[in-house]
Amino acid sequence: MEPAVKKKIESYLDYLLQGSTAEAPLWNQEIIRSGKPNSWNYIDGCMITAILSMYEQSGKTEYLAFADNFCSRFVKEDGTIRTYQAQDYNLDNINPARNLISLYTLTGKEKYRKAVENVRAQLQSQPRTKEGNFWHKKIYPDQVWLDGLYMAQPFYMTYETRFNGMRGCGDSFRQFVNVRKHMRDADTGLYYHAYDASKSMSWADQETGCSRNFWLRAEGWFAGALVDTAEAMDEQLYYEYRTLQSMLKELMDALIPWQDESGMFYQVIDHPEDQRNYLETSGTALIAYAALKGVRLGYLPERYEEIGVRAMDGIVKKHLITNEDGTPGLSGICLVAGLGNPASRDGSLGYYFSEPVVSNDAKGTAPFLMAYTELERMRDGMTRI
Repeated sequence: MEPAVKKKIESYLDYLLQGSTAEAPLWNQEIIRSGKPNSWNYIDGCMITAILSMYEQSGKTEYLAFADNFCSRFVKEDGTIRTYQAQDYNLDNINPARNLISLYTLTGKEKYRKAVENVRAQLQSQPRTKEGNFWHKKIYPDQVWLDGLYMAQPFYMTYETRFNGMRGCGDSFRQFVNVRKHMRDADTGLYYHAYDASKSMSWADQETGCSRNFWLRAEGWFAGALVDTAEAMDEQLYYEYRTLQSMLKELMDALIPWQDESGMFYQVIDHPEDQRNYLETSGTALIAYAALKGVRLGYLPERYEEIGVRAMDGIVKKHLITNEDGTPGLSGICLVAGLGNPASRDGSLGYYFSEPVVSNDAKGTAPFLMAYTELERMRDGMTRI
């Protein structure tokens, strides 16, 4: 990456950090728009993961200090987490806890270790489908969303490998296998956004239980889940370890035909002809991250590096912007997309095109920075961290 672009990206991160606190982060557009106090959430969790990745790659202690201070505003000395409600059984709320494992390792603060146990307890009683997959949320019974694999499984696999003698590793792995069984489209190799095991939801196909379309960010979340969970897995689990890598390659092969000449991917992947469709930042960045990290860790052949490089080049050229007031920004980010609750979230093409597109939201900013660190690690010849 050219020095000028590298400087612009790092200046962008500095701008976000200087203007953010745990109470008012610049990168959480949902909180900003709601006007509500900030709470324990996956959007901040993704951003802190990116900041810690920047620290690991660069060694800049100010990144670690920011992440530590930010998380300390939520984690009390006894390990309880301000605003976290385990009884919501929301997989999104598992995601930030992966940072607590990292911070415990980096700082030795016992409160982070205690908080990790509190979050792990949620998974112990998390409702499941009959085949054993976690429900995405308590309010979404029998539903499995690709998003949830990224939110929960890297934490789950890391915890089981490091703290629990690998007892739950097989359970984590089987949830990926079930997703492939039920949510992968045989014709395209792409994965549907969500699956309703009860096949009762209005957005679900009555025969397959799957939603109707291939939403880009969901595909990206799943790619990220595959590479991060494999990284967390002990290589003694040879078959499981290799299977996740195989699934990652299979997914990348399915995505390659849909990569635009710009390097980016469309909001609904397989409908580039629809004039309502657009090249979306967050999903493109997640795919870039998974491809680059997969190559670095040896999960993917080196030729797959091109997917990530082209994707990052496309984002930089199209969406790494300078605003009229001179501040940096990252644009082209779908704010949110889901299914059900309310009924207007019906999984149709029109629905995915109707959600707001914003700048400076960590659902795009975080994977963009994570992919950037992968480019830098490859440039520096770094391997496993």
